[in-house]
Amino acid sequence: MGRRSTKENKSIYQLSRERCGLSREAAGEGMVFVSPERVEKIESGKSAPHPDEVLAMERCYADPELSGYYCVNECPIGMKYSPRASLRDLPGSAVELLASISALHEERDRLVAIAADGRVDDTERAAFDAMTEKLGRLESAARGMRMWIEHALSTGKLEAAD
Repeated sequence: MGRRSTKENKSIYQLSRERCGLSREAAGEGMVFVSPERVEKIESGKSAPHPDEVLAMERCYADPELSGYYCVNECPIGMKYSPRASLRDLPGSAVELLASISALHEERDRLVAIAADGRVDDTERAAFDAMTEKLGRLESAARGMRMWIEHALSTGKLEAAD
């Protein structure tokens, strides 16, 4: 068995692996194409992970937060387009999602009025920016709900539909 890390500033990848109780060697075996040496380089920040490696870690560690973290914090495209989201419990995820939907529903008529002429003029800009912010919150809430579902499926707390 490998020795325990005493490092204080552990990466999300190392924390996730350790929560599973896996050594780097066991993680490398579980991911097949990611060697223990490569796991160490990713965890220590010596090398940036590739998307396929993050997906492999996500599956091996049953941690859907890894992809979200990678997309928001390390991938240049994801940093531009991906909303931040975090894994919460089911009630928290559901309430956040429903509250975001409700907030946008209240803006529906205003959005129709703004979109009717195909452009956003100066008098509509503030309302349109507020709607854009609410869309971002909805996107983040939906991603958080999806993360909960994926986590529940990967840990056996929810059965996949046939």
